Amino acid sequence: MIILGIDPGLANTGWGVIEQTGSRSTCVAYGCITTHAGEQLAQRLSAIHDGIVGVIERYAPEECAVESVFFGTNAKSAFATGQARGVALLATAASRIELAEYSPVQIKSVVTGSGTADKKQMQYMVRALLDLDHEPKPDHCADALAAAICHSAMRGHAALEREDRRPARESA
Repeated sequence: MIILGIDPGLANTGWGVIEQTGSRSTCVAYGCITTHAGEQLAQRLSAIHDGIVGVIERYAPEECAVESVFFGTNAKSAFATGQARGVALLATAASRIELAEYSPVQIKSVVTGSGTADKKQMQYMVRALLDLDHEPKPDHCADALAAAICHSAMRGHAALEREDRRPARESA
């Protein structure tokens, strides 16, 4: 199973691709789509969209995990992140990839065991869980890989939840 993780942001959108084989996850690739504040908003969003489409075309993920927007106290920043997230969702939807969304707290909890983990803890755990010889940088890449790791761990839970919601079959 190839899983794409996305950490959306207007200035930096991190992406990470992992391969899950049984209970083991390995890093396939990761990177960051960077846009610059001096560019027109439409051009920045187009670059994010095209970058995600390129990753999808190159690595052919079967599923995708996207970090949801954390609003915090900076509404302007949250709005910009939401726009970047929207074009990332559009890119995955157009490719017909199964999509899951996780909050930053969910991702941190699954990857580190603590929903309040900091960036260094996340980078360390991503490195350890994927058996990398270095910490993924920039941190947007580590966050994207963490989203993919979270999805890898949560896939079984989601399948069980879907199974539980199915109506009972009538016996003949």
